[in-house]
Amino acid sequence: QVHLVESGGGLVQPGGSLRLSCAATGRISRINTMAWYRQATGKQRELVAGNSSGGRPNYADSVMGRFTISRDNAKNTLTLQMNSLKPEDTAVYYCNADLLAYGMMWSNTYWGQGTQVTVSS
Repeated sequence: QVHLVESGGGLVQPGGSLRLSCAATGRISRINTMAWYRQATGKQRELVAGNSSGGRPNYADSVMGRFTISRDNAKNTLTLQMNSLKPEDTAVYYCNADLLAYGMMWSNTYWGQGTQVTVSS
């Protein structure tokens, strides 16, 4: 079984910072891409930042310059450093991975359970 486990959400004031972490566990052969998505109440889930293996990270325009995604391939972990947070960043943040598990013939997409980020004074 493969799982994505997120941590690091919480309540922060505008202008503050939070760091989200995601760990991919289980019998993993290869991780192709990892990314962070978010979904605010009443809105569609959207890509925040993505990181493909060996590629350059990509960011949503709304977080460019404020968020930084990083990936540790040896540990199968993904982090999202969020600075200068705004109320509009409030959402449930989800870790996403496209990976090949041992024993499988093709890659599949996995999601974490989500972690709440609330930016409010």
